[in-house]
Amino acid sequence: MLIVSVVGARPNVMKLAPVERELARRPDVEHVVVHTGQHYDPEMSEAFFQDLWIPRPQHNLGVGSGTHAQQTAAVMLRIEPILQLVRPDVVVVYGDVNSTVAAALVAAKLGIRVAHVEAGLRSRDWSMPEEINRVLTDRIADLLFAPSPDAVQNLIAEGTPRERVHFVGNVMIDSLCWALPQARTLDTVTRHGVEGTPFVVVTLHRPATVDNPAALREMLDTLVALGEDCPVLFPVHPRTRERIHDTGFPAEGRGGLRLLDPMGYVEMLGLVASARLVLTDSGGLQEETSYLGVPCLTVRQNTERPITCQLGTNRLVAPQREVVLAAARQALEHPLAHRPVIERWDGKAAQRIAASLCDGARFDLDAPARSRAPETSTRRVSEPISAAELVPTETAA
Repeated sequence: MLIVSVVGARPNVMKLAPVERELARRPDVEHVVVHTGQHYDPEMSEAFFQDLWIPRPQHNLGVGSGTHAQQTAAVMLRIEPILQLVRPDVVVVYGDVNSTVAAALVAAKLGIRVAHVEAGLRSRDWSMPEEINRVLTDRIADLLFAPSPDAVQNLIAEGTPRERVHFVGNVMIDSLCWALPQARTLDTVTRHGVEGTPFVVVTLHRPATVDNPAALREMLDTLVALGEDCPVLFPVHPRTRERIHDTGFPAEGRGGLRLLDPMGYVEMLGLVASARLVLTDSGGLQEETSYLGVPCLTVRQNTERPITCQLGTNRLVAPQREVVLAAARQALEHPLAHRPVIERWDGKAAQRIAASLCDGARFDLDAPARSRAPETSTRRVSEPISAAELVPTETAA
């Protein structure tokens, strides 16, 4: 069996890594990885392949930056001859970036089956390009791998045939389980001088947050004020750093706010796992913090991952200084007692994906009530997670 995976941005690489490892176990499977180059900075792309111990892509399309139309068109033009040459049995796409929908469109028009990892997520905010990408990709895909019960229900409500939908769980948690023991050995907290003290980790990169100078400046002023309470560590995306520079804000930060260089996945995970609070506009961190039991404030009006608010540790906050500060200080003063447990966020999602792709296995949404709210967990957040506990236990598929 010949499978092509297409990735374009670093969150895609985190979703790819456990799938690549599972497919590599199968001698009858050839797995070809195509990187579109949508994220082209080495620190934002190639470093993730190294961090996650997966082979470099066999093809790099070198698409780079551009408008949504330019990126999507460039991916389509450059991937078509590769798919025509390789003729895979299935093309696997990940997440919701421009590369995702572009590769799905080309594959579908060539008559190649499409599988979508992280299908069914919905913010219902059509001003987000990612929402358009998600919906179109799900409509095209033959196999839809949903990470959570609400994602399954979204797809069914939209008329997707049930036989195309598989509740496999969250593949991002697979990567987290694999990487967390390594992250703890790096001792990133000590290297950044925040050992033994509460600290906040920040990521901001979405256009709505960073491309509006007034909104960005308000967030920076908010982070400076929060830095009066405890250290605030902000690894800055290259594009975000350009926008911060345009505001005239000091390149090294101010007060307790530290502007850091971008980090690899494992190093960043080491910080997030030990943080008292994460403040973000990212999607993946909403999931990771919920699994880790770290409070998370998502500076957005909506989320395509509502399960992180319903059963996890996430809370949506408006991008306003006083709102963010009040929510952050409440979280800092009242740390969570227990880690949530969410159904099929168990480190086995990639196993289910491989079984579905290669063996035709089915994974239905059979018991959504098994998801448990935080108070039912018995582990205190302050207790470390051992490497042995990161080996997933057998659960019903």
